[in-house]
Amino acid sequence: MCDRIFEKLNILADAAKYDVSCASSGSHRKNESKGLGTTGNGICHAYTEDGRCVSLLKILLTNHCIYDCCYCVSRRSNDIKRAAFTIEEVVDLTIHFYRRNYIEGLFLSSGIFKNADYTMERLVRIAKKLRTEHHFNGYIHLKTIPGASDELLQEAGLYADRLSVNIEMPTENSLRLLAPDKKREDMIGPMKYLKGAILQNREEKKVYKKTPLFVPAGQSTQMVIGATPETDLQILWMADQFYKKMDLRRVYYSGYIPISNDNRLPAIGTPVPMIRENRLYQADWLLRFYGFQVNEIVSLQDPHLDMDIDPKLSWALRHLDLFPLDINKADLHLVMRVPGIGIQSAKKICDARMFKKLNWEHLKKIGIAFNRAKYFIACNGTAFQKRDLTEKQIRHQILFVGNSKYRPNFSSQLKIF
Repeated sequence: MCDRIFEKLNILADAAKYDVSCASSGSHRKNESKGLGTTGNGICHAYTEDGRCVSLLKILLTNHCIYDCCYCVSRRSNDIKRAAFTIEEVVDLTIHFYRRNYIEGLFLSSGIFKNADYTMERLVRIAKKLRTEHHFNGYIHLKTIPGASDELLQEAGLYADRLSVNIEMPTENSLRLLAPDKKREDMIGPMKYLKGAILQNREEKKVYKKTPLFVPAGQSTQMVIGATPETDLQILWMADQFYKKMDLRRVYYSGYIPISNDNRLPAIGTPVPMIRENRLYQADWLLRFYGFQVNEIVSLQDPHLDMDIDPKLSWALRHLDLFPLDINKADLHLVMRVPGIGIQSAKKICDARMFKKLNWEHLKKIGIAFNRAKYFIACNGTAFQKRDLTEKQIRHQILFVGNSKYRPNFSSQLKIF
C-alpha cells in the first residue's frame, strides 16, 4: 500500500468511526461462480469495547462536505485534514483487505460533495464494480445520501445488502437548529421509497424465484443523542414509529461526542455517558422482541430511562402487583417479561413444563439469570423470596447484595433478559 493511500485510509477510517450503524446481520447473498466473500454465518461479528462493529472495512469515500452540521466532524467549517478516495481505490482496498482476511465486507459512507446525486452515484458505482467485475459476494452496507434520486436508490438496492439513511436528530426542531442546511423530508423520502421497493421485491420473488435481490438485509437509520435535550421518551417514540411505519431493521443510537465549541451544543468535555446508549438499546430490544410498548418503558411522568438498572427490571419493579408469576402456568409473553428470563429461556420453560412441573433447580439448569428472576417468580405456588419485599428492597438486593456481579453491559449489541 502506497503512503498516499495509507494516509487517506487513516483520515477517512477515523472520520467514519462516529457512525455506529454498521452491524452486518440479516443478509443471505449466495456465493456463485466461485466469487469472493461470504455473508450470513460467514460474517464474523467483532465488536470493540464500546460496542462498535469492526468486521467490515468502514470508511468514508470523502470527508469533504457541503453541509455544516455542527455535531459532525466532517462539517465544512471544521479545520481538519481532508481526503477523498477514488472509486478504484475503494474497490482495490476492499478486495485486498478481504484476501488478507482482515475484513468480511464493506461499510461505505461519505461526506456530500457537489450534491446528493453526485455523491450517491459514486457510492453505487463502487458497489456495482465490486459485484459485477470482481464477483464480490461479501456484505456491503451503503449509506444513502439524503435527497438522492429514486433511480439511484433503486440501483443501490441491487448491489448493497443494507441501505441506511441517517435521520441524525430525534426531532425536526433539533435538525433545524444543528443542521439548518438539511431537510427532514430528504431523509424520510428515501426511507419511504425503500420500504415500498423492498415490499415489491418480496412479492415479485413469490412469483418469480430468480428475481434479483433488493436490499436483502433491509434498511436502518441512526440518531445522535445528547446533542439536544430530547428525552428518552421522545427518542424511543420516534424509533417505534420507524419500526412500525418504515419497516426498519434497526435504529442505532449514537451518543454525542464533543467535537465542536459551537454554542448550540453541550459544553466541550461532556460526552453522553455510554450507559445511556446502553439503556436505549435495551429498551429498543424490548420494543422489537419482547412485545413492550413505549409507554410501558417510559412515560410523560418518567420520560428518562433508569441509568442504574435495565428497563425490563425497572418495569417489573413498577408492577410488583403482577408478581410473583407462577412459572408453570403463565403465558409465554408474561414469562418473557420476567427480569432474568430471555426469549430463548422463556421458550425452553414453556416447552419443558409440558412434560413435568418445573422446580427451582430446573430453572437454574435452563440458564435463567436466577439472582434476578427469583424475586418475580413462583414454582408450584411457592415463591423463592418473601412476597412482602418492597420495590426499594428488591432493587437494593439485586444491585448490591444478592447479585454482586450485576453490572451494566456497555455493548450496543446486547442480549436483554
